[in-house]
Amino acid sequence: MGLSQVAFVHIAGAQPINRKEVVERHRVQVRTMDTLGSLTVGNGRFAYTVDATGLQSFPEYYSNGIPLGTQSEWGWNRFPNENHYRHNETLKAFDFNHTGRSALYSVQSKGSKRSEGAVEYYRSNPYRLQLGNVGMVITKNNGKAASTTDIQNIQQELDPWSGIITSTFTVDGINVHVTTVCHADLDRIAFKIVSPLLREKRLKIFFRFPYPTGQFADKGVNYSDPDKHRSFIASQSQSGAQLVHQLDSITYYVTTDWTGKAEMKESGKHEYLLTPEGGDSFSATVDFSLSNKQVVKDDFAACMKSSIAAWASFWQSGAAIDFAGSTDPRAAELERRIILSQYLLRAQEAGNYPPQETGLTYNSWYGRPHMEMLWWHTAHYALWGRAPIMEKAMQWYFKAYKGAREIAKRQGYKGVRWQKMTDNWGNESPSNVGSFLIWQQPNVIYEAELLYRDHPSKAVLQKYKELVFSTADFMASFATFDKTNNRYNLGKGIIPAQECFKPEETFNSPYELAYWKWGLEVAQKWRKKLGLAPESSWQKVIDRIAPLPVEGAFYSSAESVDDSFSPQSKFTIDHPAVLMPLSNLPANGVVDTSRMHRTFDKVEQVWHWEHTWGWDFPMVAMTATRLNLPEKAIDALFKPIETNTYLVNGHNYQNGRLTLYLPGNGSLLAAVALMCAGDDNNKIPNPGFPKNGKWKVRWEGLKHLP
Repeated sequence: MGLSQVAFVHIAGAQPINRKEVVERHRVQVRTMDTLGSLTVGNGRFAYTVDATGLQSFPEYYSNGIPLGTQSEWGWNRFPNENHYRHNETLKAFDFNHTGRSALYSVQSKGSKRSEGAVEYYRSNPYRLQLGNVGMVITKNNGKAASTTDIQNIQQELDPWSGIITSTFTVDGINVHVTTVCHADLDRIAFKIVSPLLREKRLKIFFRFPYPTGQFADKGVNYSDPDKHRSFIASQSQSGAQLVHQLDSITYYVTTDWTGKAEMKESGKHEYLLTPEGGDSFSATVDFSLSNKQVVKDDFAACMKSSIAAWASFWQSGAAIDFAGSTDPRAAELERRIILSQYLLRAQEAGNYPPQETGLTYNSWYGRPHMEMLWWHTAHYALWGRAPIMEKAMQWYFKAYKGAREIAKRQGYKGVRWQKMTDNWGNESPSNVGSFLIWQQPNVIYEAELLYRDHPSKAVLQKYKELVFSTADFMASFATFDKTNNRYNLGKGIIPAQECFKPEETFNSPYELAYWKWGLEVAQKWRKKLGLAPESSWQKVIDRIAPLPVEGAFYSSAESVDDSFSPQSKFTIDHPAVLMPLSNLPANGVVDTSRMHRTFDKVEQVWHWEHTWGWDFPMVAMTATRLNLPEKAIDALFKPIETNTYLVNGHNYQNGRLTLYLPGNGSLLAAVALMCAGDDNNKIPNPGFPKNGKWKVRWEGLKHLP
């Protein structure tokens, strides 16, 4: 019997959790045109986000909230490279440690007009596409189109157990009822509309294709460049039609099938109107694809059946948690955040590639994933007993391997240096920050280790050994031997997880040091399990890596600074990474827990929490849990800071620039796993929850962290 099972028997008794009851306690209710209350249906590879009408009827209105996106894994485009830029024009030479050997980094440095143009091109290309809007046009009695203020008596609900959104509202006092679902296996939505407005031809469905902005954030509402792309009706029958959308480097197809009679016509540039004819009910499926070949044809009922079955299977697999009976007023809210975080991540981040920070809702950072955040996006799947979902995104490393090896070779290192801000193919984005980050490196080792812990077999070791070993080769060769102190340093030439440092000055940041030692040790253990001799170059770094930097009684944010916590310090913003060596990592002989206790207290006092990010709060809760401070762990999860806001739909709101931030949701689930199941060295049940009688915590299926 595994440790998590033992804990479950001890905590929960013989009766399993009624998972359906727990999940359905947290149906999402929307009663207004709340631009931050958008709801999503999705299958992890494709997602469709709707407004209060149940479709994407008012995309411009919602663009400054949670935008109404339709995005997929495959939907990427490139602007034409009219100036024939080359990626090597973004490179700049640095010799941070005065070795006489320069390394080339892809950065945003000021230079020639041409190099700056190359930087801009490779930062924004390729970019993820908003595939199109599917919404309703409703005509009022006076002949004008209904606006957001005309949508009255809104009663909208998302049932996370089934993935079904039901939306009821009135226009001119006439009822409209919409049901929306996403197919479990296809990039397909389905909807059913019931309303007398259909019979009067006052309710029609529009299809609209925006043009990408090429900006940091793309809300999918740029309709002002009609001549830069092409769309048309390729075919139509009595029961369906196919639209084609052509951009610079991609052509894709939107195939609609409906019941009853209807007709589709072009109603404007890149806009098409589907008019149902007769009856009070209309249903349709809409399929997005790179192929114009008709896939298996489903009707609305079949799509809904697919959604219900897939979501029930998801919730009945893996882990579950139940706070019923708790008297702490925060328990119900924490349970809501847990359930809705699972829903959002399964709907938007359960595919074959690393996700972007805003999932499949809208573009941030041009739609590109950030590989230092992969653990915080996806490790929860393994910790919640759903490791195969995490493993799917890990296949990106095999695709990106060649490019990562070229980066390492270009900079004079062994192995592979993993890209930071990238895309499905592993292209490198120029960045004055990302090119100097290193904490993305051990993530692949950590996630491979989680896969092995989930299924300890030679097959797992054999499949991932090249990724693990090549990553370790880079890590060992990147460390610089310091003859004066007889140790290995990390840096100069790094920006830590706390990104407010200059690479030319910074060395020996705490999380990177701890992660380096732990990651190399895991890689060494993999060699032993495979019957291989230890790698001596790795062991030298393991044995002599610099200790975590200290400042008086506390740990420091980096050895290269000496004012981490002074009142005037500029280093008390951004991620409180000084706490991270004891968050998702064990003490491992590196962390002095007494010193970390003092550091934790100091960070609480001096940190500018208004300048932090959503995943920081669960990370702090993890550190508190490992320090046996359960009250502090709960307090961290509920710290009253804007970036720790969880909206009605479960999204972790940051600010107007980032209205959703899925690493916050993923890190919350990882933190809860640690708070319930503990780690390899702590088998006390529920170490992250106060023992004051106010918390009744029942869980099953959660995994220990290392």
